[in-house]
Amino acid sequence: MVKQSDRAPLLDWEEVPPADGSQAAPQQQQQQQQQQQQHPPLPPSREEKVAPKSSQPYGRRPPTVTVAGTGWSTAAPTVAHRPESSATAADASGTGTPGRPRTRPLGPARNALVPGLSPRDQWEEKDQIVAVFVVTFGTRSGNMIEWCLPHDINLDGVEFKSIASGSHRITSDFIYFRKGCYFGLACFANMAVDSELERGARMKSVGILSPSYTLLYRYMHFLENQVRHQLKCPGQYSPLEAFYEDKKAVLPPAGNGLVTACPTWSVTTINRCMHAEMKITHPAGCMSQFIQFFGEHIMVLWKFALLRKRVLIFSPPPIGVVCYRVYCCCCLANVSLPGIGVSVPELRPFFYINIADIPALETELSYVACTTEKIFEDKKELYDVYVDNQNVKTHRSDLQPLLRLNAADKEKYRKLSEQRSCRT
Repeated sequence: MVKQSDRAPLLDWEEVPPADGSQAAPQQQQQQQQQQQQHPPLPPSREEKVAPKSSQPYGRRPPTVTVAGTGWSTAAPTVAHRPESSATAADASGTGTPGRPRTRPLGPARNALVPGLSPRDQWEEKDQIVAVFVVTFGTRSGNMIEWCLPHDINLDGVEFKSIASGSHRITSDFIYFRKGCYFGLACFANMAVDSELERGARMKSVGILSPSYTLLYRYMHFLENQVRHQLKCPGQYSPLEAFYEDKKAVLPPAGNGLVTACPTWSVTTINRCMHAEMKITHPAGCMSQFIQFFGEHIMVLWKFALLRKRVLIFSPPPIGVVCYRVYCCCCLANVSLPGIGVSVPELRPFFYINIADIPALETELSYVACTTEKIFEDKKELYDVYVDNQNVKTHRSDLQPLLRLNAADKEKYRKLSEQRSCRT
């Protein structure tokens, strides 16, 4: 069981030790018997009937070959079949935590669907990795793409998105970003070296691209391990090659290169099928800290999000947790209003941006983004709302009244805090 620690910084979660096995086992068996009486197992599917018997215990995986280096198995993960009434299913997401139980709903709730997903895809979303790459910093050339798969993919500008401006002052970071019609996640690391050519520091970033950002969290630990591996053993790409072959996407021909729709899951919907590791690495897992960070000013951001304004968040590195704030801010606007929902433009997450994104921002009517470059504060034509730390401000006179908290805002925040305290 995982619970959030209110006294810890962002993304710090506490592991709660399970109850004593001698006491928990009889209670668990009794609960399973009651559940099976209320909801008898469904008959096995055709695949289960013809599946060959195995002498291996349930849940044990066949031997796999792991590429030397850190972690990506060349064998595809397998999932053993069990009746639908079982309480857990083996996690085969490839996150580096095989065998972790994944809770499924029991009884009538087991047929409940997440909007937009089929019954199977509700629990097993498809991997669609478009590209994997390594970015390095050279003392003479600056940021550059060191290696990538596929070799013919256009990664122009990714080298500046994967290593944020000012990252030389920190040792590690992670960055969400957009590249055309794709979303990316890159993990950065900075290691001191005894080399005059590298000026005493080696900086690299390892990242991936996908059509959706909702699955990128699965591979954060893998990317973190790989960037450390690349710093210690430059040029060894075998684990990355195996990863790409296992997860690469088969996509239709590209259209106009624009993101026509972004996921609009609410935090409540995501929490419904959130695993323990998802609460640590997925942006939705830090909504509580997002509310704590802004306090009552969360109501101000909520108004601007509902109005679909252009919101730019500034922060010095590290920028990873700020990318999470971008996501949470977009979640504030994910509401459905009958009759006008189609006409309201979607609040789109740009995540991390730099000066190379200025032409793209000039055409956007609504977005939320973050940056480490202070120069954006002077580019007032590019944004409506500017957020620096917990300071929310706007240069537009028609939006100034929304910065003030009224009695209704404070009452809403009070009720929100009461609901949150009841859940903890």
